[in-house]
Amino acid sequence: MAVAVNFFLFQAGWLACVLGAARGYPWQGALLALLIAAFIVFRSRQPRAELALVAVAAAAGFAFDSALALTGWVDFEGAVPAPLLAPVWMVALWALFATTLNVSLRWLREWPELGVLFGAVGGPVAYYAGERLGALQFADPLLGLTAVAAGWALATPLLFAFARRLEAR
Repeated sequence: MAVAVNFFLFQAGWLACVLGAARGYPWQGALLALLIAAFIVFRSRQPRAELALVAVAAAAGFAFDSALALTGWVDFEGAVPAPLLAPVWMVALWALFATTLNVSLRWLREWPELGVLFGAVGGPVAYYAGERLGALQFADPLLGLTAVAAGWALATPLLFAFARRLEAR
């Protein structure tokens, strides 16, 4: 898959999830993001490995965003299935993010330090943009964004390492 197509599909899925949640349609955005992820998975060179990466990223995202919700640091709109758990649209975004790791973000895989920086900056930027669009709210923006930065600084290089490991099999 072309890098530009992968990047565009990720952005379209991100926007669908965030705007869907902000406007009361969390399932529709999540469904579109998951359809995009499925399309990318099944067009990949190693669909089983790609699907495993997507599943691990979705599980990690569910755990991380549920922790943010449980602490009260982030309040997600469209909190389905439950208010104190990560909403389906956020889990779909983590799955969708995983589909960029072997395509449009592949260049970062061999640079773990850059992966940390990318996560520490990119995660908070995405969550802040989501807040500005009405998909979530921070109880304390500084605390919430710091937690997001720390989580994504850890998650990004770990997901890249998992992607490399799956590909080597």
